[in-house]
Amino acid sequence: MTLVCLGDVMADVLARLPGPLALGSDTPAAVRISGGGSAANTAAWAVAAGGSALFVGCVGDDPLGRMVRDELTAERLDLALSVDPGEPTGTCVVLIEPGGERTMIPSIGANASLRPEHLPARAFVAGNRLHVSGYALLGPARAAALAALERARGAGLPVSVGAGSAAPLRAVGAEQFLSWVGRDVLLFANRDEAAALTGRDDPAEAAGLLAERAGRAVVTCGASGALWGEGSGRPQHVPAPAVGVLDSTGAGDAFAAGMLLALAAGSPAPEAVQAGHLLAARACGVVGGRPVGPVSGGPVSGGRSTAAPSA
Repeated sequence: MTLVCLGDVMADVLARLPGPLALGSDTPAAVRISGGGSAANTAAWAVAAGGSALFVGCVGDDPLGRMVRDELTAERLDLALSVDPGEPTGTCVVLIEPGGERTMIPSIGANASLRPEHLPARAFVAGNRLHVSGYALLGPARAAALAALERARGAGLPVSVGAGSAAPLRAVGAEQFLSWVGRDVLLFANRDEAAALTGRDDPAEAAGLLAERAGRAVVTCGASGALWGEGSGRPQHVPAPAVGVLDSTGAGDAFAAGMLLALAAGSPAPEAVQAGHLLAARACGVVGGRPVGPVSGGPVSGGRSTAAPSA
């Protein structure tokens, strides 16, 4: 099985803050540049956990685009990476607070240039799974994301979608986003995203509504675990043991990778959620949204998580 991840790839400018921002002044911080983007992160975590992944996205013809390509190649991803010479590579400033919470300031750049004609035929062969980043549906790459969803469904492939982020979801409106997602899909959302999509602050209620609408849904709630729902059934809470969080960047992307690999390996849904927790825990222990080397004891076969949840 190849996990096909479509959507955003970024150059992340990561700033680990020592405390509150000194507004209007200087806040010294440890700063570095690393690859990011939700779809690219999910693909990288899937490969680090022992799976196979194809990433479909777009970069600019610039030094950051070459850095992004080289990092993804070193991470052993199969790439369908288009290049737009007229746009800069997407860039995101990530402010990481001492407790691990992150705030993102993105400029999508060449991510906006992904088109339906960029979709490779090898993405839609039997045995693959398609995972679409919500950021692709929420922006100018929407036509490519919708075309990918249509082609995957036509080929009989399992489909999943990440919700993206709460603020842009509220901007486009829940009904519009859910109409793009469609039915018969596994929808990933964190607590804030689920609230934006349903108007319900209770994650169990939100998971139930999203599962009934999309077919299957998982709502992650940080250290409180996750809610798994399918159809009109009652959502199931899947706990996750707490661990220290260095940086929550990419935790939700890693969660999706871990859960999807476990589902592909035949694990029951609750065990697959546990596998997502396990990989998200590894993401919380590194700075940035990408894995550092292979993940030993990866979650491909499911099993009980021994470490932390997604953000």
